[in-house]
Amino acid sequence: MRVVFVGTAPLGVPALHALAERHEILAVFTQPDRPAGRGLKLTPPPIKTVACKLGLSIYQPEKINREVEFIKSLSPDVIVVVAFGQFLSKKLLAIPRYGCINLHASLLPHYRGAAPIQWAIINGETETGLTTFVLSKEMDAGDILLQEQVEISDSDTAGTLHEKLAHRGPEIVLQTLEGLEKGTLTPRPQDHSQATFAPKIEEALGQIDWSCPARKIFNLVRGLNPAPGAYTFFGGQRLKIYASRIVISDSIFASGRVIDPEGPIVRCGDDALELREVQLAGKRRMSGRDFVNGHKIKLGTELG
Repeated sequence: MRVVFVGTAPLGVPALHALAERHEILAVFTQPDRPAGRGLKLTPPPIKTVACKLGLSIYQPEKINREVEFIKSLSPDVIVVVAFGQFLSKKLLAIPRYGCINLHASLLPHYRGAAPIQWAIINGETETGLTTFVLSKEMDAGDILLQEQVEISDSDTAGTLHEKLAHRGPEIVLQTLEGLEKGTLTPRPQDHSQATFAPKIEEALGQIDWSCPARKIFNLVRGLNPAPGAYTFFGGQRLKIYASRIVISDSIFASGRVIDPEGPIVRCGDDALELREVQLAGKRRMSGRDFVNGHKIKLGTELG
């Protein structure tokens, strides 16, 4: 097939590799380079880096919808979109013979939006998956082509779950294109009444409310790892928490108080949480034990 690939984030990297091996990639569209890191150095999107290594033609318009005539001139059979970050116009959607196909990191209609991986973990889901669907003018609301379920374990973070889904992405994309070409795939409408949403993650979401149940905080920590990170405060400084463990407890201490300085273990609304990996503002990441050893953490110390 003659393919135009549209993507930005790492989720699409394995899919681009697979498509380049099996199909003709006419062009790769991705977001412009953006400032990143402490030095705000201009940094290319992951898709651009891979496309360069594969020797593919790369385009980085600020608005892809301004490129309708150019993309039309390429005569693509299909446009494959993975984690791009811009809406495609009706005119653009109408160009390819087999339509514009999107790979989304959830089992639609659940978790439509920008952050399905993070929200699935934050909400305590035990299962998510991948969906290929036909792009429409409404966000993540087009007809479903293929789906694959993926288990979420208690050890998963947003980072590890992203890797699981990215690893499985190529196969479902290739199967989708094969089914479209052979005419063996029949798109099916989503049940819009079952739709849930996964909006962009804001940094403020990461502030821990220690009066919440330990399980809820545990899920928040996992869902915001590696970025932007769940956080609390210690001695007036922000303390990010990257890993934790639920500890059964009926301590009489108030929520947010350290009930065992060896962990440290912090009282929650119910039960408690052992802080296993943390990072104090301006410092390196460290284990909870190293944090305790380097600071005056005592029984009853308050966080938050």
